[in-house]
Amino acid sequence: MPNPEAERHRGRATVPVRAKIPLRRLLRVASVACGIQFGWALQLSLLTPYVQELGIPHAWASVIWLCGPLSGLFVQPLVGLMSDRCTSRFGRRRPFILAGAISIAFAVLIIGHSADIGWLLGDRGDVRPRAVGVFVFGFWILDVANNMTQGPCRALLADLTGKDHRRTRVANAYFSLFMAVGNVLGFATGAYSGCIAAAQEVPLGPSDRSTPFLEDAPGTSSHTQEAFLWELFGTIRYFSGPIWVILLVTALTWIGWFPFLLFDTDWMGREIYGGKPNEGQNYSTGVRMGALGLMLNSVVLGITSVLMEKLSRKWGAGFVWGISNILMALCFLAILILTFVANSHHSEGHALPPNGIVIAALLIFAILGVPLAITYSVPYALISTRIESLGLGQGLSMGVLNLALVIPQVVVSLGAGPWDQLFGGGNSPAFAVAGLAAFASGLIAILAIPRSGPQKPRGFT
Repeated sequence: MPNPEAERHRGRATVPVRAKIPLRRLLRVASVACGIQFGWALQLSLLTPYVQELGIPHAWASVIWLCGPLSGLFVQPLVGLMSDRCTSRFGRRRPFILAGAISIAFAVLIIGHSADIGWLLGDRGDVRPRAVGVFVFGFWILDVANNMTQGPCRALLADLTGKDHRRTRVANAYFSLFMAVGNVLGFATGAYSGCIAAAQEVPLGPSDRSTPFLEDAPGTSSHTQEAFLWELFGTIRYFSGPIWVILLVTALTWIGWFPFLLFDTDWMGREIYGGKPNEGQNYSTGVRMGALGLMLNSVVLGITSVLMEKLSRKWGAGFVWGISNILMALCFLAILILTFVANSHHSEGHALPPNGIVIAALLIFAILGVPLAITYSVPYALISTRIESLGLGQGLSMGVLNLALVIPQVVVSLGAGPWDQLFGGGNSPAFAVAGLAAFASGLIAILAIPRSGPQKPRGFT
């Protein structure tokens, strides 16, 4: 039975590629990730401590992160579909990448100066609601801009690699590698300065005049007035079983990752160093050490990204993904054990943790770079090749996968703070849930994702 939705996309989004794209061109496209991730690294390491210093209670700090998943829920699918049918003479993806990069630069200026703007608007006490409002506004713009940039960039990589599954894996590994480079720079800045940077330089993406626009050329369609979101949800009924498994594993994976991304440096400041925001130096020292741990995490992430394609070719992408998620679950278990040891040490009256506890925490951060590299690469390669086999646009495929990321993030953002507070505060309850989700996603990936490439759907035979 023919698939009318796929047929429309097939005519609109699939463009024949005359020649194999050189790897150096894929490398240039993937370099956009470095600028995006530099800003994200500062946010991931310092956002939760920063908003607490502005007066937000720990139990509600995670709610600030709702900006990200809520904007991603709507923006990336919409931008993906719009870029699939964009008719600009500069190509389908490039205008969105450029607009997103400019917006990122504007957003980080607002975020970096939120406390100053709040003071100008009248903030004087320990609780600074105006600064928080400005900060949330800038953070929201940053999330919209990141989604506007990252989705089309990954879609452009998929356009350039076409149906070559090996090159798709290589392209996503390049993207993961440049994310690692951006992370190293951002986390190193956070570890050095201990404050959110006021501005950043964002590479605006590749602009090679010798590059023809064939691979990024717009398709034609008689359905340009069709509602974007209606089209997005209309394609879901054509998804095969393996696609649903990838989306399920992605959702569980991010239920595992998001508590860590929310509370990693806060955990180091509270549980490992026994500090509290705005009370002494222990908390800020722990936050800086957490940023150092995240920098080590990014170094491991970069090394793993280089080895990604070989690992996936040898053992299968699904198996590698599953093993990495089980490793992530074990790391979260180690975090819970280390928290118990550190709390016992502080209860004995010691002001600072022993070097062994700090080294163990940094080691956990570093090891988590392995599963994070897999998370940044493998799901995108898997969903790209399977959406391609259905004849749907790559912008749409990135939007669909993004739904599996942001819905769990909304749940974690709303529930992590109250969940931790229910058990007396601290970050351990959220990490316990994260470990269970990571372990479940690993088992599903190993058992349910086929090691071979996607099969042609029966509807097209």
